[in-house]
Amino acid sequence: MINLQKLFADVFDPHPGETALVLIDIPHGNITDTADWAERRTMAQRWHTALRDFGQQRGFHVLPLACYPATGAHNAQLPDKGLLGDTPTPLAQLAAQATLILAMTQFSASAPLMEWTKRRPVLRAASMPLVAPAMEATALAADYAEIARACAALHQRLSNAQAARITFSNGDRLLLDIRFRTPHVDDGQLRPDKTPPRLVNLPSGETYVACYEGEQTTIPSQTQGVLPVPWRNEIVRLEIAQNRVVEVLGLSDAAADLRNFLALDGARRNVAELGLGCNPHARVRGNILEDEKAGPHIALGRSDHIGGVIGPTAFEDPAHIWHQDFVYARESPIYVTDLTLIDAENRADQLVYQGEYLLHAMMAAK
Repeated sequence: MINLQKLFADVFDPHPGETALVLIDIPHGNITDTADWAERRTMAQRWHTALRDFGQQRGFHVLPLACYPATGAHNAQLPDKGLLGDTPTPLAQLAAQATLILAMTQFSASAPLMEWTKRRPVLRAASMPLVAPAMEATALAADYAEIARACAALHQRLSNAQAARITFSNGDRLLLDIRFRTPHVDDGQLRPDKTPPRLVNLPSGETYVACYEGEQTTIPSQTQGVLPVPWRNEIVRLEIAQNRVVEVLGLSDAAADLRNFLALDGARRNVAELGLGCNPHARVRGNILEDEKAGPHIALGRSDHIGGVIGPTAFEDPAHIWHQDFVYARESPIYVTDLTLIDAENRADQLVYQGEYLLHAMMAAK
């Protein structure tokens, strides 16, 4: 059984006088409940109780459990109002009260939470979409000091890179342009003195960078190739040029469904992110929150919350806002067989071979 108070101390280190908030989303209307979602809400109540007890020991305040109507899409903008306990409350008011937020949600709130932390520098947030009790025995139980060292090593290598050359297990190849971008770490360190960005996913363990999206009009993005993605229980291949999906390949029902989904809004076609998951306790189980910490992943859609330029205003309709990670860890249906970083002088730094990080990639600089 996980020691939640130790986890809170190791990751958040709440100080006396702070105000913590546990935030959940709830089903409504056409956004129907699931067994996993109901289990997550029960888990959130258990975490809220443990956090409140810890607060009594340490001298920080824990607000009543708060909720809001689910958005129905990952990284969509949050509604204006929710409930603090049983009291209707503007979510902006909750953001103004709290210094620490744990968002244990069905639909990822990472992007809007990142906006909150930018507007209120004393606020830090842990986004935990799709978190499940089973993770308490795997990725949540990891040694976060060890994770921080691995993240630092990968950060150093991404900082020196201009591009990432990737080969997938089905033979597809993709070049990701990461010029003009700054990598970030999600290492499970969310203490009061954390420097921006003051948001982590939990469980944590990745270094990530936004892709260059061609916003400089005279410098087109060089991202190109084919990206195979799992969609509706099939692998659908996407042709990429200048950092955009230009064609969904194939005639299957899954390909047609993804083609229609991407055609609904051009911003969904954006190649948003390269992530390098490095939590050694993470397991690929079909839950993106944990899966993405187990190995490389690539995202489409919104990118402003990770250092890119595609934000809510780039979408034609707020209801279309979307950011989705696709995972290529060794245990995934499609995995990365080679991931090599290329620097400005065209020197190669191979990080992944046959689905595994090479030893040098995980060694932090002295």
